Amino acid sequence: MAVDYGRVRIGLAVADFETRMPQPLSTLERVNRNEDMRRLRELVREHGVKQIVVGLPLRLDGTRGEIAEEVERFAQRVRKQIGVPVEMVDERLTSWEAERLMEEIQGRFIRDEKLTGAKKSKNLRAKMTVDAVAAAVILKEYLDRQSDPLRLN
Repeated sequence: MAVDYGRVRIGLAVADFETRMPQPLSTLERVNRNEDMRRLRELVREHGVKQIVVGLPLRLDGTRGEIAEEVERFAQRVRKQIGVPVEMVDERLTSWEAERLMEEIQGRFIRDEKLTGAKKSKNLRAKMTVDAVAAAVILKEYLDRQSDPLRLN
């Protein structure tokens, strides 16, 4: 599972171990630390998650700012309270990439709706938030690096 941490929302994505294809899962609206952890723990259990990857929002120059420190504390809480391995992954430009993908996907949805007259389900649209798509991009980057350890970016 990948987590795109935000102060207002947490984007989530999952990938099956065999297919290694990341998919946006959902976006959790933040409530408070305890409730956020409870809901995350429930999703981890429900999806049989064996590892969590948390996006680390470094600055473009690679340095850590205030939000990166906050994300590291969140990752430590997840590790302690949920009990699965947690890795941090550089997430620079993932939101930009997610927005680009969203524009492309929404363009296809609009075109398909015009051609077929069929509307996409609310469930699918709810999953396709920028935060959940950003989590999927984070997970894809992580999985790509796992399969190709020489990859630098």
